[in-house]
Amino acid sequence: MPHKIFDADRHVIEPVSLWEKYTNKKIFSRFPIYLKQIENDDHEIPPVLMIGDHPVLDHWHEQIQIAAAHENGKSLVERTIATTAEGQLMSMNDSAIKESLLFPSFAMYIVNHDKIDAEASLEFAKAYNSWLYDYIGSHNDRLHGVGIISRHDPKNMVEQLDDIVKRGWKVIKLRPEVIKGRSLGHPDYEEFWNQCEQLNLTVAIHGGTHLFGNTVGTDRFTSRFGLHACSHPIEIQMAFLSLLESGVVERYQNLKFLLLEAGCSWIPYWLWRLDNICYTEFPTLIKDTIKQPPSEYFKRNFWVTVELGEPSIQDCIKAIGDEKLLYGSDFPHPDHIHLNDTDIRSELREIEAEQVDNILYNNHKNII
Repeated sequence: MPHKIFDADRHVIEPVSLWEKYTNKKIFSRFPIYLKQIENDDHEIPPVLMIGDHPVLDHWHEQIQIAAAHENGKSLVERTIATTAEGQLMSMNDSAIKESLLFPSFAMYIVNHDKIDAEASLEFAKAYNSWLYDYIGSHNDRLHGVGIISRHDPKNMVEQLDDIVKRGWKVIKLRPEVIKGRSLGHPDYEEFWNQCEQLNLTVAIHGGTHLFGNTVGTDRFTSRFGLHACSHPIEIQMAFLSLLESGVVERYQNLKFLLLEAGCSWIPYWLWRLDNICYTEFPTLIKDTIKQPPSEYFKRNFWVTVELGEPSIQDCIKAIGDEKLLYGSDFPHPDHIHLNDTDIRSELREIEAEQVDNILYNNHKNII
């Protein structure tokens, strides 16, 4: 049956103008967001997105800018489509997608930028959420907003949840990195996790390359290849580890987490290692925070998206069950354009038909 698929990882493309329109004027005057044209006599380089005196993207050096200029045309149509809700729905209809979660493209870099203060980070999060609410408009039966949370000051994070819930959204977004010195398992977030559980919200953890902050790999790589290889899968693994070893998922047993854009093939090995090497080594050191094998927490509290063509989906199903997997297109980002197939089922043909049905059509009911 057409138009039944649930897309758990779809992105909007935010216009630069949204920030001035939706942000408190005092904040915007301190940290204006704008495009800066870079002069280069030999190559045409796209403008650089700036926040005050700093680029929004870190390690976005001239080599990458030139390469991006050559590659941009391959996804120009898709990125243009993602600027409007009507474009999203047109594209979803073409791909037999009925509903989707909508994530930011640039806002997650702006809100979490290391060079802005907590007041600005909070205002930019509010601005994006207000813009997204207007972007979706009357299409909220198919387009589900994901509210972005500022982590710069834990004291205002519960208040941010209230604003998101008032919009009718069921999912919030956090980055996996250490932000302003705090990992996801930091004690300062305790009341936040408690309120997420009480409100029955799903916490989507979604990273990305080139954060102006502390992403794994930035201490040893500067190339796009090296940074991109690390940012998504390794940060997601460490996000799970932080929530596990700090006892967050022991204390809040009904919390729901959605781990995005890292695939699922890492899960069988990571859980095997945590269960069989780490968990058994010094049990007295973790007896209060990790009271059962790590894989049991994962199976209870976590969902993940699969990537078309990845090699170990069947092994992942054996480890955590097919009911924990969802499909995410990552539309319209260029690194996944070649994986967006109009016949998704054929790309998952090694999995039993009933399992594919659960991944595409059914499993999202547990998170929204």
